[in-house]
Amino acid sequence: MSLPPEKASELKQIIHQQLLKMDVHGRIREVLAETIREELAPEHQQLSTEDLIRALRQRGIIDDVMKELKFVADVNGMERTSAPKPSTHFVDREPPVLKKTNIDPTRRYLYLQVLGGKAFLEHLQEPEPLPGQICSTFTLCLHFRNQRFRSKPVPCACEPDFQDGFLLEIHKDSLGDGSKMVDATTMLSICDPVHMVLIKTDTFGETTLVASYFLEWRSVLAAESGITNVAVELLGVGTESKVSVGVLNIRLEMYPPLNKTLSSDITSTQFTLERQKTAEKERLFLVYAKQWWREYLQIRPTHNARLVKIFAQGDCEDHANLLCSLLLGFGLEAFVCVGTKAKGVPHTWVMTCGSDGTITFWESLTGHRYIHRPINPDDPPLTEQPKPLYPYRTIGCIFNHEKFFGNCQPSDAVEVCVFDLYDESKWKPMSGEAIKSVCAPGATSSVPPFPPLCASTVDAAVTSNEMEVQLRILVSEHRKDLGFSTVWDDQLSYLLSQALAAYELERTTGVSAGNEEFQDAVRRAVPDGHTFKGFPIHFVHRNARRVFATCLRSPFCEEIICCRGDQVRLAVRVRVFAYPESACAVWIMFACKYRSVL
Repeated sequence: MSLPPEKASELKQIIHQQLLKMDVHGRIREVLAETIREELAPEHQQLSTEDLIRALRQRGIIDDVMKELKFVADVNGMERTSAPKPSTHFVDREPPVLKKTNIDPTRRYLYLQVLGGKAFLEHLQEPEPLPGQICSTFTLCLHFRNQRFRSKPVPCACEPDFQDGFLLEIHKDSLGDGSKMVDATTMLSICDPVHMVLIKTDTFGETTLVASYFLEWRSVLAAESGITNVAVELLGVGTESKVSVGVLNIRLEMYPPLNKTLSSDITSTQFTLERQKTAEKERLFLVYAKQWWREYLQIRPTHNARLVKIFAQGDCEDHANLLCSLLLGFGLEAFVCVGTKAKGVPHTWVMTCGSDGTITFWESLTGHRYIHRPINPDDPPLTEQPKPLYPYRTIGCIFNHEKFFGNCQPSDAVEVCVFDLYDESKWKPMSGEAIKSVCAPGATSSVPPFPPLCASTVDAAVTSNEMEVQLRILVSEHRKDLGFSTVWDDQLSYLLSQALAAYELERTTGVSAGNEEFQDAVRRAVPDGHTFKGFPIHFVHRNARRVFATCLRSPFCEEIICCRGDQVRLAVRVRVFAYPESACAVWIMFACKYRSVL
């Protein structure tokens, strides 16, 4: 099979990059030196090519290279890419999630190129990574009109080498006449920004949000050449929201090119009108909110002391907003609650209203859930009342993306609160139209703001095995430091799998199953006169060292890991359950069995 010259050159480049990544040259030098030293006499210190190939094959280096170099088949001349990966076509552990397709000539596209970055000063002293070395990386994610894109990861640096292009479709079938090419005037009325999110992945695989930016792309409609360059300054998040993170160089281009561009006066006038319209909406909302507050105080003057907040910021509030958004995305009726905990400390948490009227509180900082059963203050004193298990004391208001309710019941104590949200004598609602008028940027797009979920790129089986091996090494090293030997029981480890699967099933469905079978299997595996101990624990990350450090802080788990006695056998099992967006539920169980001496 012959290849065109350009394809052959590309193939050579791919192989060269992979050899650098695996440090094959260094390994060959080691094998060469070792072979000369061990296998040849001093007077014959010369190797033939066949001798070297044989030595490399014996040490498995050639097999390692061939396993890594798996190429994607070229189907119908279409090139496939995967994200996030190096700029090659070999298949890494992650499956391809994006494909290049033929461009529809009846559609308009925005070609957005990221041509490097600069002034990422936090990484000014970052050393250049060596070939094959694991380093922290940046990944840029884009969302535009229900389309999602992801760049290849690049090493973190003061000037990160982003070199990526994204083809964003502007003309959608659901908008306008699908048989007509959208013109510049129509595109000017499309106010959806390009949402750009920069993520950092450290050497342990942990991800951190670095910056979020809404890009106004319509300036390209007035560019004479149909191409415009934009320097995008990214700001940090949280407490660093006003601090510059770095600058990305962006090039925007329309495809097909516009027959007639707009004047810069027209585009600037459109942007000014949109800003004025937004400012007017905010002004009218504030007028309405002040009137709503006056009416709320007229119900009961003591309402002035309640926590009724429309704008709330902080770590706890951010967690509650995120959890509420996730629950809403899963189709539940969810609200963020604003109130207090013990000693009057302001706090926010999440509430869901079940179809049967059940009220469930969710603590966003810990993941704990509590069922709310209100106390009836009119019941006789001797009537047994439910004891609240949640830490919440008062509640002033609840809200989500569409609704806002102020608590106007005689008492704002959570334990006596009735959540009949449509009873205006208990909850004062705010106008839904007023809330819609002040949605955040990106939430008022002309298409439904629900980006598609990405399939998980985590191989659950491989990740489970890798974590289990790492934990075995950590346990063995820890016991060695204590002067204990370690013997692993593979059969017992295998039996723990069914328990971990049952735990995840119970978490996801509420159905408990398989407990009796697991107990029976353990009884069969543990001989008479022996004792079995097990410790299951759940995580949402895949860092084995963090897992081990957390487990050692539990006296129950430490007792198992540091078990000593007669015929001690240890077991550990890891089960990783992968979900969309590469979210993972990680279940781990440490266990031991030993001969009882009493």
